[in-house]
Amino acid sequence: LPSSADMTPIKGQVIAIGSGSRNSSGERIALTVKTGDKAFYRQRAGAEVEHDNEKYVERKESDLLAVIK
Repeated sequence: LPSSADMTPIKGQVIAIGSGSRNSSGERIALTVKTGDKAFYRQRAGAEVEHDNEKYVERKESDLLAVIK
């Protein structure tokens, strides 16, 4: 990796969650992360979105490096 690649994890707070994903049988897989949890993630994971002049980052649960309950 180039020296310009920032590998420092970023800490954020979970403000909303979806309904989870589905397995190959179509059954819902519940998320383990909850609203209010703190989470660490890599800079390049997911997408950044803006809503009501606020910036948010969208992440899959699998993109999270660690969760603090």
